[in-house]
Amino acid sequence: MTAPEILTFGCRLNAFESEVMRGHAGAAGLGDAVIVNTCAVTAEAERQARQAIRRARRERPDARIIVTGCAAQIDPVAYAAMPEVDHVLGNAEKLQAESFRRLADGAAARIVVDDIMGVRETAGHLVAGFGERTRAFLQVQQGCDHRCTFCIIPFGRGPTRSVPIGEIVQQVRALVEGGTREVVLTGVDITAYGGDLPGKPALGQMVRRLLAQVPELPRLRLSSLDPVEVDDELVRLIGSEPRLMPHLHLSLQSGDDLILKRMKRRHSRGDAIALGERLRAARPDVVLGADLIAGFPTETAAMFENTLRLVEECGLAFLHVFPYSARRGTPAARMPQVAGALRRERAARLRAAGDDARRRFFASRIGRDSRVLVEKSGDGTATGHCEHFAPVRLEGEAPIGSIVTARITGAGDSELVGRAEDVQHDGNHEPASRVIPAKAGIHNHRPATRDAGFHRHDTGVVMAPDV
Repeated sequence: MTAPEILTFGCRLNAFESEVMRGHAGAAGLGDAVIVNTCAVTAEAERQARQAIRRARRERPDARIIVTGCAAQIDPVAYAAMPEVDHVLGNAEKLQAESFRRLADGAAARIVVDDIMGVRETAGHLVAGFGERTRAFLQVQQGCDHRCTFCIIPFGRGPTRSVPIGEIVQQVRALVEGGTREVVLTGVDITAYGGDLPGKPALGQMVRRLLAQVPELPRLRLSSLDPVEVDDELVRLIGSEPRLMPHLHLSLQSGDDLILKRMKRRHSRGDAIALGERLRAARPDVVLGADLIAGFPTETAAMFENTLRLVEECGLAFLHVFPYSARRGTPAARMPQVAGALRRERAARLRAAGDDARRRFFASRIGRDSRVLVEKSGDGTATGHCEHFAPVRLEGEAPIGSIVTARITGAGDSELVGRAEDVQHDGNHEPASRVIPAKAGIHNHRPATRDAGFHRHDTGVVMAPDV
């Protein structure tokens, strides 16, 4: 039987969970299903999910369409009311094998969504890998206990809960044995890791123990970090552990202190700048990215300029920018709103500043060596990402899954160009896949792209474009 088709919107955590569902649905015999894993961060993400559901029904009129994810968890009735939808699963239920067995047996209700706020534990889920077996996402944390005024995601994900370190180690070992060369630790708020576990191990302690217990893992990468929760041990590891990649993405949202207060963020502008300085002092080659919201309610021109200046003052090289999107039921939606056209104009200015910053970073790499994880190879070239997560196109082919030392010889708007100097390769590594990890967004709960867009891949997973 063919594998189920999965359309994934949103964050890296959704990407991981889509692979869990792939295993459960396949084992249950649901090869005729289309599973839509939604995002609720922006209205645009929801609009595109509904559009994808309608398209899926047109293209596959006999398929069973199952909708899940944050948008479905928050408003299951709205999705069940769509005539194209057969079943709606909650965010907890989508990770349970029993849910898919009941769907296959015809015993499932049209809506199977429980109260996510009552969930207190999260389990590690073993997945075979992400097709390519070069890079994989791994869930280490779920949920969020914070209540940023713009964010609806805690009501889709529930309270914070952490995967025990032993389960994380077990999963990483399994991924490495399957050929994975880089693991990305992901969650809704990963810097909150460990607060609910015995002994309250912080993220830094977990990362240290993971790297010590899986020495065969070549590269470890972290997803979005809340700047106020970055602990001292994590900073020390960034400075001392070469396998921990020197690219960090910070959930900043704004560069104006009053807007940050109205967002109910817990850091200040000064905190963000100070963290950047701490990280560069620990590891001078570290590269920072950030999420920024343009046009948050009450934002004046002067407040926006503070955010614009933060790009340079914090030394940001990669930006994920969104115009503010009001989410029904959030405090920010009741605040005085900035006009939509002005939000979009400010977002465009921020993106332009981000493009300039990225080009400056790319130019700074010319003439230097980078370590590139090869993800695709053919037609005389190879492509992958370097340690700073910049895309790199290599002159000449290289084994997929190899880690190449490349001299950077040029740069375009969206990628570096390099020449391979030497190759580190695991001969047991398997061929690359076409799964593309989701990136970019708002808060630690990040939507797919600037426009919450996605691409279809013949692996059956639909993901957002990479950086």
